[in-house]
Amino acid sequence: MFTLNDKNVLITGGTGSFGKQFIKAVLEKYTPKRLIVYSRDELKQFEMQQVYNQDCMRYFIGDVRDGARLRQAMRGVDFVVHAAALKQVPAAEYNPMECIKTNVNGAQNVINAAIENEVEKVVALSTDKAANPINLYGATKLVSDKLFVAANNVVGGIRTKFAVVRYGNVVGSRGSVVPFFKKLLAEGATELPVTDEKMTRFWITLPQGVEFVMKSFQRMHGGEIFVPKIPSSRITDLAKAIAPQAAIKIIGIRPGEKLHEIMCPADDSHLTLQFHDHYVIKPTITFFAQPDYSVNKLGEGGMLVEQGYEYNSGTNPVFLSIEELRELI
Repeated sequence: MFTLNDKNVLITGGTGSFGKQFIKAVLEKYTPKRLIVYSRDELKQFEMQQVYNQDCMRYFIGDVRDGARLRQAMRGVDFVVHAAALKQVPAAEYNPMECIKTNVNGAQNVINAAIENEVEKVVALSTDKAANPINLYGATKLVSDKLFVAANNVVGGIRTKFAVVRYGNVVGSRGSVVPFFKKLLAEGATELPVTDEKMTRFWITLPQGVEFVMKSFQRMHGGEIFVPKIPSSRITDLAKAIAPQAAIKIIGIRPGEKLHEIMCPADDSHLTLQFHDHYVIKPTITFFAQPDYSVNKLGEGGMLVEQGYEYNSGTNPVFLSIEELRELI
């Protein structure tokens, strides 16, 4: 049975929105031996230590760009969640090499450190923008996904397994549109900027995202991209849910944005398995010891989707109403 009791767990980017929620969930459910926050911002770590200062907590200053520091931080570690990334789409468009250094080189550093230290399992966080990417952020995360999947083929005889979790926008996370809209309203705005009235997005809450990652540790053989079944919404409905009295101002799509996001591309439909509450995209490459991905480690069964099937935020059968969005927010 899966447990983090008496285990050593490390999360990169641990002071971010996901990291804080992950740490909270682990401390509530388990008694780990060490729970390591690995990140580069000393102020955020100091602030986090005021909330989470249990005996098992460890705070490591370090950047995923620094392979030697990562190898040091992962000594004796059993489970790793890789959440560190540069995530702002426009910032990545204007600073492409910085995004590549963190999201691509950093991913390979995590892989190398995990293999060298014989970590048991690694789950890397991805994004819907990695599917059929049109912006640099999405392209770097697609490369990262490919690196983590292929890493299962280079571990040799050691125990380390790698998997990827891909999901959409996180409600209320740092840098997302919800706190941005709320900030504008607090400053007295009477209208909210929306890029396009047809734009849709997938939505997941932080607790749901953390729970899905925990479940993926239990389900994984190694090499999967796990995609949760989550609802979509129209951005205009989100604005109406936050401020029904405010006008909506259409400002046009920003650099690198899509109208609709995709999590399971049609080109991968021959690799995509549908389970009761999630999808699994199988590796494009064949592993030396090829698992049966149609049955996961929990014994849950999945079936191939139809050829050409695409999991798209615009055609998703589950859309949130304005009332549901208001409740979610």
